[in-house]
Amino acid sequence: MNNDTKMNNFITEIIENDIVNNDNNYKISTRFPPEPNGFLHIGHAKSIFLNYGLAKQYNGKCNLRFDDTNPVKENIDYINSIISDVKWLLGDKNIGQILYASDYFEQMYCYALDLIKKGYAYVDDQTSEQIKKNRGDYNIIGTNSPFRERTIDENLKLFEDMRKGLYEDGEKVLRAKISMSSKNLNLRDPIMYRILKVNHHRTGNKWPIYPMYDWAHGLEDSIEGITHSICTLEFEDHRPIYDWFLEKLDIYHPQQIEFAKLDITYTIFSKRNLLKLVEKQLVNGWDDPRMPTISGLRRRGYTPESIKNFIMSLGFAKSKTVSDLNHLEHFLRENLNLISYIK
Repeated sequence: MNNDTKMNNFITEIIENDIVNNDNNYKISTRFPPEPNGFLHIGHAKSIFLNYGLAKQYNGKCNLRFDDTNPVKENIDYINSIISDVKWLLGDKNIGQILYASDYFEQMYCYALDLIKKGYAYVDDQTSEQIKKNRGDYNIIGTNSPFRERTIDENLKLFEDMRKGLYEDGEKVLRAKISMSSKNLNLRDPIMYRILKVNHHRTGNKWPIYPMYDWAHGLEDSIEGITHSICTLEFEDHRPIYDWFLEKLDIYHPQQIEFAKLDITYTIFSKRNLLKLVEKQLVNGWDDPRMPTISGLRRRGYTPESIKNFIMSLGFAKSKTVSDLNHLEHFLRENLNLISYIK
């Protein structure tokens, strides 16, 4: 397969329509946004080749951006492994800028203050168990927090005190004031900030509060000028939050688009379950050749070309499909045979 074959799918149709409807200065900008809480697996390769491929196809740019908003599960070893894997798949010169959500912590905090001033966020003293219970479910509407109607001045003071470290973990959270009766459970006053008095690999102990993913995601994309925020399908129900935050803040608004993630027979993709294998020493680390991680595949003898050819052969769509492991192995044999022939 020609590695420079142009993609043609529902995402490229959206992008090409956007190019036509914008001026000549319009440039495509995408990002690959891993959380540094484990090694990359082959499922991530689909997102890598899609995001970087779109940027290359339309003469745009793609950033590698770490969503490092949860220091409890993150560390520098994961960051180094991710950078190494992306460089191995794409080549050192094609990785683009390396950015971090933590680059924008101060700006995110200011945006949160702005949202409070507009009456769209409040500090909640409920415990995590109470918040979960009062959220309701698909059959029961949520119950408003008893702290939902705090004044703007009170919320500003409490949130500023949260930043100063005056409260302990779990004592307070900042929530968006959306709707506790929404059919979309994600819109039932989602948490924006929680208190975590832990060391961050880049900011140290500067921040006792950390942003939640749904709050940080859209802000990172907006700050970086991302045009098309490409996500997997599990984020489709989160898109209304993404849109709501950006609309209420009245800032640059990228377009979120979802596609079906990779699924392969006999293959584990959950980082939580992969971590269990590592922690229980059932494998010899994240790069064990039996692991479906990029580094594990590399040690098993896979080439970047074979992985890319496999991913590109599947295409990118909304519908969920399961690929056969033999299909992946076919592209490895094909690439190794070609290398042997050339030699």
